[in-house]
Amino acid sequence: MKRFAGLYKALDASSATTDKVAALATYFTDAAPEDAAWAIAMLSGRRPKRLIRAGELRAAVVEFTGLPDWLIEQSYAHVGDLAETIALLGDAVVDPDRSTGELPSLAHFVEHELRALPTLDEAGRREQLLRWWRSGDRDTRFLLNKLITGSFRVGVSQRLVTQGLALATGLPVELLAERLAGDWTPDRSFHEQLVAPADASNDAERSGRPYPFFLASPLENDVESLGPHADWLVEWKWDGIRAQLIRRGDTVALWSRGEERLDGRFPEIEAAARALPPGTVLDGEILVWRDGQPLPFTALQKRIGRLKPGAKSLAEQPVAFLAYDVLEIGGVDWRERPMSERRAALEVIVGALAHPSIPLSTAVDADDWPALAELRESSRERGVEGLMLKRLTSPYRAGRRRGDWWKWKVDPYTLDCVLVYAQAGHGRRATLFTDYTFAVWDGDALVPVAKAYSGLTDVEIDELDRWIRAHTRERFGPVRSVDAVQVFELGFEAIHVSGRHKSGVAVRFPRILRWRRDKPAAEADTLLTLKRTAGFEPPEPA
Repeated sequence: MKRFAGLYKALDASSATTDKVAALATYFTDAAPEDAAWAIAMLSGRRPKRLIRAGELRAAVVEFTGLPDWLIEQSYAHVGDLAETIALLGDAVVDPDRSTGELPSLAHFVEHELRALPTLDEAGRREQLLRWWRSGDRDTRFLLNKLITGSFRVGVSQRLVTQGLALATGLPVELLAERLAGDWTPDRSFHEQLVAPADASNDAERSGRPYPFFLASPLENDVESLGPHADWLVEWKWDGIRAQLIRRGDTVALWSRGEERLDGRFPEIEAAARALPPGTVLDGEILVWRDGQPLPFTALQKRIGRLKPGAKSLAEQPVAFLAYDVLEIGGVDWRERPMSERRAALEVIVGALAHPSIPLSTAVDADDWPALAELRESSRERGVEGLMLKRLTSPYRAGRRRGDWWKWKVDPYTLDCVLVYAQAGHGRRATLFTDYTFAVWDGDALVPVAKAYSGLTDVEIDELDRWIRAHTRERFGPVRSVDAVQVFELGFEAIHVSGRHKSGVAVRFPRILRWRRDKPAAEADTLLTLKRTAGFEPPEPA
């Protein structure tokens, strides 16, 4: 546990990719196989859920520290992170020279102690917490608390973890990414398969596991800098769930980009896939699809949470898997073949299937880049987010590799909003107010319409944090209401009707574009303007 706590601290303390990869490689080189497997699992998003209630945890802290509850609450309010608060308070309690013992290895701790915590009664859980806290130093206590509270997160992606593992093992990043895709159990056996030589037999049989997804990069330069438009496959950028559809042997599996297996949620797609030739893997997008057109993402959200949709859901939100690439044919990996060859094969496969639940993502034809730019402007009317550009000579890579796949999205909607609430962030931002709620005018009242936490520079965050502390009006637990005078321009991708929000609308993917210091709050946008932008209200008369 202590070594993993040290790795967590190193990853959390640095923003440099090279430092993080080096720290990961050092850990993976020296760690026991089962510990390395659990480290990979946690760092790639398979973290434990909350295992104890906040009130019960605070009661244990009172016993651990001997401090009154109000002082612990004040300390928490100052630090902003409960896990860090407990770790810091422990410095005044735990004497390193009189520790009650060492904590076990990471694998033993997770498999035998952490998993057993919910099975204990309240007294047993408190006794276990006290033993853990007294057995570790501050860094270990901090890590323990992150695991217990379900708030374990650190600034590394699965790609970064894979790079560290590649540096430690000498294996190709792409091979490790492929072996890490899909379901696996973090144990010694899995680790042995993961780091086995590249020609090992375990790569021959993938069963229902997906390949690593190839991700497009946002196009920020002039599109004509990409060269002749004839060198590119152009498609619409669909607004659905990215997924891989797998037909191997008797297995049909549907995997989301987040590597969640979607069995049973979209039965019409799974049923259609059984007619695909065995040994076929398709890449595509799940959409609510009616009469050859996509419905808004809000329609798809009604299906996402249903593990077994009923007849009404199937009728009202019919879904389709819009296929736009083929990764495996007849059990043979096609990812290294050029996009043009894969596309031609995909057209044959989908054409032979001829099933409405697995249509082909159509290519967008135009004479040149300006003509494509004009088509792109019609994206919102078509229910899409813009265009996808895929180099015809490109292989299917793993992760986000710049140069071959670009997403050329339409410019976002924009809105000038007033900051009304603020809340502290997480991790290294736990002591700063970085999560903001924004509102627009509805008559003389401000109505919240969006929450955002990205888009400001570190300097702006520090300045705004000081302003929030000096201009707090009320406190609601961790949330502060502030003087309604600061205006920010927000960008977002879509607007939908929502009965869950007081405003009646919900915006998608909001982020801060700029701090409008030049604009008074009275000149911020209105709810009516927002609704007219989305077409929910008739336009203002000329």
